[in-house]
Amino acid sequence: MKKLGMDFNPAGIALTLAINAVFTLILFHNFEKSHTAHLDQQRASAQFTNYTNIPMEAKPSVPFGMPQDFVATANQVTSAVANISVRSGSALEGYSGGSGVIISHNGYIITNNHVVAGGGKVAVTLTNKRTYPAKVVGTDPTTDLALLKIEETGLSAMRYANSDDINVGEWVLAVGNPFNLSSTVTAGIISAKGRNINILPGMYSIESFIQTDAVVNPGNSGGALVNMAGELVGINSAIMSESGGYEGYSFAIPSNLVKKVMNDLKEFGKVHRAMLGITILDVNNEIATDLGLSIVEGVFVRDVVQASSAESAGLRVNDVIISVNGTKTRTSPELQEQVARYRPGDTVSLDVIRNNKTLRLNDVVLKQKEDTNFGNR
Repeated sequence: MKKLGMDFNPAGIALTLAINAVFTLILFHNFEKSHTAHLDQQRASAQFTNYTNIPMEAKPSVPFGMPQDFVATANQVTSAVANISVRSGSALEGYSGGSGVIISHNGYIITNNHVVAGGGKVAVTLTNKRTYPAKVVGTDPTTDLALLKIEETGLSAMRYANSDDINVGEWVLAVGNPFNLSSTVTAGIISAKGRNINILPGMYSIESFIQTDAVVNPGNSGGALVNMAGELVGINSAIMSESGGYEGYSFAIPSNLVKKVMNDLKEFGKVHRAMLGITILDVNNEIATDLGLSIVEGVFVRDVVQASSAESAGLRVNDVIISVNGTKTRTSPELQEQVARYRPGDTVSLDVIRNNKTLRLNDVVLKQKEDTNFGNR
């Protein structure tokens, strides 16, 4: 069971894995190499793939009845998406790659951690075909994000959107370099928010993906998901597929979480992550009935860890957390994402339902995991 400072019930994880067993989960990794980690003993596996020779049937990138003209948005954003290549030793020893998003005029670039995790020399190629050596400023495997830096100025940079504001059904564009093809743009809609697909390793991984039906293929990893204003909504990271190619499910890391991780990597070279220190479950029909809740949503507190932020704030077993700083937390992944946006020492407010009454816990001081006695549980 993952320790995230907010833990899932094992039964909930087993159910999620059983559902995912009919799919192959792909996080876009190596051209010549592939790495597969089985999630269970059936057909599901987590595989990092970038450029690959996966046969696919041609599928439309935009649903029929498309109401949008995407030309202006595509022209606005493509120059801010770069090609990332990684070479390990000689040309015979391996080559991998993906995409990256330029977030500053002086050369800071977001990509996925799994794109650069294998080590080797990292190079960035811009849409003007110029290639630069890149420094890995820092990585965060718990969110699958990495920050690169090239020595250049005057670059086109992408603005962050507020990912909390996006709505299911909203049009988005995916921009990247699938199969090493530069500046590829596809369109789709937001299909869901706050998805946990159990693909990232580690006890403290954070998964609260934006799900979209925009076509995303190997090589798109680290590329941009943008709204119609040309703002960064998320970083494309994964697809869910049986064949290894796009089949209608792709997942992006929300921009609000991306922004916090990038700020930490830029300032500290690592991520400073705050923790609440609770064991949690999504509110289901049984929990809602037992607690007399009128709606089946929110995050049920199953246990409170000793010496944690939650214990200090007065959070109790059987509380239901419904928001952090006024932002709704309908599910466990949404709560985990919200808390992950803060640093140790930051304060937040929590809205909770206790004994059928809503109350606010103010000035909750978040701690880091080293300050919480997980070992005593």
